[in-house]
Amino acid sequence: MQISVSSVVTGILVATAGVSAVPTKLQNDRSHTRRNVELGPRPEYLINDMDEGWLKDRLSSCLDREVETLESHTAGMRMGAGIEECDVAFTKDRELVCRHDQCDLHTTTNIVATPLGAKCTTPFQPASGGKAAAAYCCTSDITLAEFKTLCGKMDGFNASATTPEDYLHGTPNWRTDLYATCGTVLSHKEFIRAIDTRGLMFTTELKQPRVPMPFQGNYTTQQYEQQVVDEFVEAGIHPSRVWLQSFVFQDVAYWLKHAPEFGKQAILLDQSGDAPSTIDNAAANLTFYKNAGVRIVAPPVPYLVSVDADGEYVPSHYAKTAKMLGLDIITWSLERSSPLSLATAKGDYYYSTITNGTHKDGDMYKLIDVLAQKVGVLGLFSDWSATVTLYANCFGFF
Repeated sequence: MQISVSSVVTGILVATAGVSAVPTKLQNDRSHTRRNVELGPRPEYLINDMDEGWLKDRLSSCLDREVETLESHTAGMRMGAGIEECDVAFTKDRELVCRHDQCDLHTTTNIVATPLGAKCTTPFQPASGGKAAAAYCCTSDITLAEFKTLCGKMDGFNASATTPEDYLHGTPNWRTDLYATCGTVLSHKEFIRAIDTRGLMFTTELKQPRVPMPFQGNYTTQQYEQQVVDEFVEAGIHPSRVWLQSFVFQDVAYWLKHAPEFGKQAILLDQSGDAPSTIDNAAANLTFYKNAGVRIVAPPVPYLVSVDADGEYVPSHYAKTAKMLGLDIITWSLERSSPLSLATAKGDYYYSTITNGTHKDGDMYKLIDVLAQKVGVLGLFSDWSATVTLYANCFGFF
C-alpha cells in the first residue's frame, strides 16, 4: 500500500528500529513537497483487529487512498517518518556516532565476534557453571574508524552462549532478523548528510555518558553538549530543522543558554515518575521546567494516558498539567512491545497504566487517537512508522 505524505511530517525515527510521529498540523503553507511512502501490511492488520466503531470505520476508509542504521532510517522514511533520530554517543577519539546507548555495542552490533571484541570494557565471557554469558562494549572503547567496520543488528543476546558467534543471537521471537544481515552503522555527521539529502528534520538525543567525565581527563560534558550543535552548524542545517533531546535537564539548560536557537526546540525527556507513587511528583516538576524555559517535554506513553471506570483511555493528570502550563508534548514509544495481549499479561512498561483497557493489537489505534486528539501530542515515537503515518493522513494532520 502507498500513501502520499508531506516531507514535513513530524515523524521521529529511532536509529535502531524505525520510528514515526503524529505530525503537527500545517498552518497556511500548503506548497510543501509531497512524497510517496510505503505503509506495508501492518496498519491494515491493526485496523482489522479493532472493535467495531467509528474509529475503525474512519481508518478503514483510508486504507485504499492513493495519494540507529542507515537501513532502519531508510525503512522509516519509506513508511512516512519525517523527523529522524540519532542517539549520539562518543568514541575513543571523541567522534559522535549513532547508538541507542554508549555501551550497547555488544547487543546491537557484531563486535564480540570480531577482533575488536578484545578492546571491549568487558570482552565476551562464555556461559559456564550456571553463570550467564556476558560482555560490555562501549563506543568509547574504540575509534570512529573501528566503529565503522562493525555491522549493526537487532538488539539482543544469547545468555547461554558459549561462543561469541552464539552470543549475537537472542532476538525476541516477535521481531525478525530477516533484514538484519549487516546494518550500516553511522557517525552523527553521516546521519546529518543522509537525512539532509531527503529534506527531512533531525532529532538528536544526547545519550548520558557511561564513562566518568571529563573523558580522558579533559573532554567535558559541556564540550559534548556543544559538539552536537557544532556538527549541525558546520553542515549548514537551520536550527528550525533540529530537535535536540536529552533525559538530563542540565543538557537542555546548556542549549537554552549557549545555543538558544537550538535550545528553544530542545526536548526534555522525562522519566522521573517511573518509581512507584512518583508520577505526581513528575507532574509537579513540570512547572519548574516551564519556568526554566523548556518548551517541549517527552514523557513515556504511560505518563500520559490512564483508563476511566469504563476501561476507556483518557488523558492523565500529567498530560493535563503539561497542557495547562502550555508545554508541548512528544511521547515514546509505540510498537516497541510484544503483541499487546502478551504485553499486558506480562506488565509491559509502555502499557502499565492502561492494562485494564488494552486487550489486543487493534487497541493501538485507540491509543494513538487519544494521544493525538485528547492529549494533543506534538509527536509520537514509534518503532513502526507506517502505523502512525496512516492515522496522520487519515485525520488530516498535514
